[in-house]
Amino acid sequence: MTVEEILEIYRKNKSFYQKGGITATGGEPLMQLSFLTELFEKARAEDIHTCLDTSGILFRRSRKEEYQRLLKSTRLILLDIKHAFPEEHKKLTGQPQAPVLDFLDLTAEEKVPVIIRHVIVKGFTDSPKELEEVGKLLARYPNIKGLEVLPYHNMGEQKYESLNLPYPLKGMENLSQDEAAKARKIILESFQRHRSPSSLS
Repeated sequence: MTVEEILEIYRKNKSFYQKGGITATGGEPLMQLSFLTELFEKARAEDIHTCLDTSGILFRRSRKEEYQRLLKSTRLILLDIKHAFPEEHKKLTGQPQAPVLDFLDLTAEEKVPVIIRHVIVKGFTDSPKELEEVGKLLARYPNIKGLEVLPYHNMGEQKYESLNLPYPLKGMENLSQDEAAKARKIILESFQRHRSPSSLS
């Protein structure tokens, strides 16, 4: 689709929207950085709210100016923090953690509000040590406005099987909302200890 086609769909349905605007999600929307930037710039020109849902994994400092341009038209970012510790992040995702934190640094520089998402996976991201570190890590970013702690679910397993791909967490049990709520409490307490006053709710 073209940028204009997407905006036309929004315009056609605008009367049904009470809040919000356009959210770019995925997959990973930053794989189409130029297209995304054009879409968000034109959306902002029409006063349409723009939200980016990303893992930040593709950010590179060498392309900082391109990302700055995108962020100038981005009103909200939903950012996944997969793991607090670099070596465990690499084990869990197969990708380095540094680009994610570099991207988060840039969002702070550009003063774009961020809501953090952290998935609790039993045996990977549920230890008190890891949760404490997440809170400590987030405390240095004044632009973080919210925290969503999500329980792991295995709904992606069937999709991997249908594509004949190995599922990295095959057999992992789903986590309850209660366990996720307890994890969120640990993160927030750590966050509040390392930054006061807290802007998270």
